[in-house]
Amino acid sequence: MSSNIVTLAPADAGDIPAFKRELQEAFAIAVVDTFGDLPDGPIPSDEDLDMSIYAPGAATLRILRDGRKIGGAVVTIDPETHHNTLDLFFVKVGEHGHGVGHQAWLAIEARYPQTVVWRTHTPYFEKRNIHFYVNKCGFKIISFFNARHTDPHQPGPGDLPDDDGFLFEKVMR
Repeated sequence: MSSNIVTLAPADAGDIPAFKRELQEAFAIAVVDTFGDLPDGPIPSDEDLDMSIYAPGAATLRILRDGRKIGGAVVTIDPETHHNTLDLFFVKVGEHGHGVGHQAWLAIEARYPQTVVWRTHTPYFEKRNIHFYVNKCGFKIISFFNARHTDPHQPGPGDLPDDDGFLFEKVMR
């Protein structure tokens, strides 16, 4: 019998290819729903994923339910300022709608209790993510990036035809 307990575990090096593939499959759903097809190659690209996964201070985590891999996250932890970022977050295709995303977010918060501020971002068209971060996880929208107000951390055009998106922040104390 399943107890539906959601936990986190560091992803090991041998798991990174599967982690990336599952993340790209999860992200593809909203892209295809919005744009009708994927641009050239997976979203995000392998190169973009590698930049997040192997960035200084990054931790790549597997989301587990009853020990089974059902998603993942990449967080960047700043041990000096405790201003941390949720860089990537996904629940595998077929695992949505069971509350595991919220449980996984709570597990991330518990794993990094010294965090003062969390930040994350999501594309404008990803309405489910906006609802999730604001209404379920307690983030606030602090900026809307678009052609007239570009994201200073995204120097060039992204992988999608519409790069508009939101920056979220959650103050923990």
